[in-house]
Amino acid sequence: MRTPIALTAEAAKQVERESAAISRGLKRHDAELLDQLIETYQHRLMRYLMFLTGRREVAEDLFQEVWIRVLRRGSQYNGKARFDTWLFTIARNLVIDLSRKRTMASLDEMCDGGEDSGPRPFEIVQDGPSPLEQFQYRENASQVATVLLALDESYREVLTLRFHEEMSLEEIAMLTRAPLSTVKSRLYRGLAALKPEMVKLRSLRGNRPDKMEVRS
Repeated sequence: MRTPIALTAEAAKQVERESAAISRGLKRHDAELLDQLIETYQHRLMRYLMFLTGRREVAEDLFQEVWIRVLRRGSQYNGKARFDTWLFTIARNLVIDLSRKRTMASLDEMCDGGEDSGPRPFEIVQDGPSPLEQFQYRENASQVATVLLALDESYREVLTLRFHEEMSLEEIAMLTRAPLSTVKSRLYRGLAALKPEMVKLRSLRGNRPDKMEVRS
C-alpha cells in the first residue's frame, strides 16, 4: 500500500514509466492491458463510485460505463497524470452527468404535477449493510464506511480519496478541479464531522455484547 507522503525520485520515475506504458497500450487498444487494468482497479473504482452515489445498483451501472469510456477514449490518456487519477476523473464526471440528468427529470415531473416522485437521486440507503460491507472489509472499515455515507458528499469524497485511495492533496485538487485551499478545508471539515460520529458508533457498540469486541 503506497504512502500518501511525496514519492521518492525513483518511485516517481517508476510511476512515470508505468503511466507511459499504459498510455501506449490504450492507444493501440491492447485488450490484455485493459483486462489487467480492470483486475487491478476494479475494487477501488467500485468503492469510489459507491461512496459517491450511496447506492450499489447505480455504482454497478456506472462501473461498466467507466470501462467503456476507457476503451473508447483511451487514446486521450497521455500518461502525464497517474492512470488512477484519470480513471477516477472519468468516474466522477459520469456521476455528475447522471446527477444532472436525474435532477432535470425530477424538475420535469414537478412541472407535470406528478405526485409520486419516488426517491431522490443518490439518496443514501439507511437500512441494511453499508455498500463497503459487500466487499467483506474488516469490521472497523465497514463501520467507518457507514459513517462516511452519512456525511456531506463533498466531505465524503475528499476523505475517501485521501485515506482509502491515499491520494495527495494536490492529486485530489486535480481530480476534483477544486483549489487546494478548498480541498484542505473539506478535509478538515470532513474529519471534524467524522470524529463525533465515530465516537457515537463506538459508544453504541459498547452497549451491544453480541458484537465481537476488538482487542488490542
